[in-house]
Amino acid sequence: MTILPRLSVIIPHLNEPDDLRHCLRALEAQRADGIPFEIIVVDNGSTEMPLAACMAASGVNLQREFERGPGPARNRGAGVARAPLLAFIDADCLAEPGWVRSIVGFLDAHPEVDFLGGDIRIIPADPGRLTAIEAYENVYSYRARTYVERHGFAATGNMAVRAEVFRQVGPFGGISTMEDTEWGKRATALGFRIAYLPAARVRTASCKSFTELARRWDRHIAHEFRNVPRHLSGLLLWLAGSATMAASPVVETIKIIRSDRLGDWRTRWLAFACLTRVRLYRARRMLGLALRDNTAAMVGTWNQENS
Repeated sequence: MTILPRLSVIIPHLNEPDDLRHCLRALEAQRADGIPFEIIVVDNGSTEMPLAACMAASGVNLQREFERGPGPARNRGAGVARAPLLAFIDADCLAEPGWVRSIVGFLDAHPEVDFLGGDIRIIPADPGRLTAIEAYENVYSYRARTYVERHGFAATGNMAVRAEVFRQVGPFGGISTMEDTEWGKRATALGFRIAYLPAARVRTASCKSFTELARRWDRHIAHEFRNVPRHLSGLLLWLAGSATMAASPVVETIKIIRSDRLGDWRTRWLAFACLTRVRLYRARRMLGLALRDNTAAMVGTWNQENS
């Protein structure tokens, strides 16, 4: 007798076989909870298909999507999923114990909730001594609760949705969009309800260099600029936003001091120093786009550092 899965876990992949292997092992360990789930890995143009990595879990359904971008890869996974619930996680994320159980249990207990976002934390190289980038990312890079409760979307590194709701809302956008933001706002505009589930937590490695962190922000900035009206008032507002961005670290000082995600004063100072560098970089890039629009070059690939 075939047991249908309660949950389909969908993972887009591009040239991250080692990360994918760790991700799959963390998921495989959750089969001990007794909830049947399937794992669908969708490769998005890797130099080599992750066949060996997929052996880290049982019965992985390995698919291939030729349209570039994590959104199309996730759409491919959703299209072959068999479960009534879909969960999305990135290949470089580790689901903490109970992740599957938390998602299924919550959506079963709350039929009024249509999709949800879970918590996302970083994996520091040395938990007792964060680097400046780790300290910054621990506070600012994965604000999952804020995304859900203030903006109505969930980061697709840790998101779950009822399959019927996904079909009604439609697919994720392509590489030229911030697919999780756009999809979530489209869903909430249609009246679907989102919830934040802190018990469903994943962890992901922090950026290893400022260059890697900056590349991530380039894509966000370019997507935001594409939505700016191309007339004088729109550009003036964008330039004002650039100036505000440059001055914003002063305002963020209180948040860093009060944060429960940072330890001693050394770590808080490192977070502030990295925040200042990031905000000044973003302000400069915003100004540069206003003077010379090169957004296409900034959003042309995903996971470029691994390709």
